[in-house]
Formats: sequence, structure tokens, C-alpha cells
Amino acid sequence: MKLLNRSALSVRPTRHFVEWINALEPTVGDDDLTLGDVERESTVYLIPEMDTPEALEAFVRERYLEILETELRAWEEDERQWPETLDWALFQRFLQFEHSYLAIDLDDEAALEISEVDDSLLMDVDQD
Repeated sequence: MKLLNRSALSVRPTRHFVEWINALEPTVGDDDLTLGDVERESTVYLIPEMDTPEALEAFVRERYLEILETELRAWEEDERQWPETLDWALFQRFLQFEHSYLAIDLDDEAALEISEVDDSLLMDVDQD
């Protein structure tokens, strides 16, 4: 076990985000995604260690646009299909987040690898 010098931010879509996803490709009947379908689709972001709620809120408000764009891109690459205004209010309406003070790596065998996030990496994850 390895203690990472990071905190973690888990981000999950809200009902409003799911409605946006469903509006991208309208379907008939039971083919629409539900909140239950996408709740498993959370993303975990490793962030600097945060020890107060105020520090966490300041950090998230500073980085919300980057997080929001990553979450939108995971569902729709064409930015023309995204909501017109990407602001703090949309972030709060589309995403909920949970903070974990500690991040622990339970994999004793594989070393941590670092790579830059790009669209092709997101697409590879989506296809698995």
C-alpha cells in the first residue's frame, strides 16, 4: 500500500447532465439513459492535498471549467453540441462532487504511470 500525497475528487453526473446526454441523440421509449445508468460513470481526479472546505471550494472553483469540459467531452466530442454557456452555475447543475482527504494506492505490484490526458485516451477508455 502506498499513501499518495494527493486528495481525491470524485465527480458524478446529475439528472440535468443525463437529460443533456439524452438530448444529444433522442430515442424512443426505454432507450434513454437514466441517472442510475450513469451514476457508475464517476471520474476521480487526484488533486493537491486539501485540509479545509474553503481550500477545496477555492480549488474546485479555480478548475471547474477544466473538469466540466473533460466530463462533457467524455460524452460528446463535438463542442458545438455542448451547452452554450460553460460557467460555474452549469458545473453545479451538471455535476456533483465528493472529496476524499486521502488517496491510497492498493496495487503493490504495478508502479504508477503518468500520461497526459487527451481525446484518444478518453476514447480508448470508453470502448473498453
